[in-house]
Amino acid sequence: MAEYDFPDDLCNAQLRLHETQAAYQALCRTLPWSVEPAEGWTGVEGQYSSYRRAFPASPGWTDEQKAEVARLRGLVLELSIEVSTHPYWATLQGSAVVEARMALKHHPDAAPPATANAA
Repeated sequence: MAEYDFPDDLCNAQLRLHETQAAYQALCRTLPWSVEPAEGWTGVEGQYSSYRRAFPASPGWTDEQKAEVARLRGLVLELSIEVSTHPYWATLQGSAVVEARMALKHHPDAAPPATANAA
């Protein structure tokens, strides 16, 4: 794989993007299944299985949870745009752009600590 000399601001933006996506996913795992309050329900039995998925009643999301989800989603969008439109990409041609974008996601200066050490 080729070595790339990524600018510091691009690596920092990619790292912030990874961190923000991780924070968003962690928050989503803690939220009730329904944004609005909803009664619980049990799914129908499957055609090839007797398994029935059950959902408990959902209290819905609080205004603070809704605001935090919106903030994190907005930040993910902002950082995605910052990374994908960085002037560095204009210095590459053809398939090198795709290879470099993939390499950036795993670059030690741009990857979250768990991924940076797992090579």
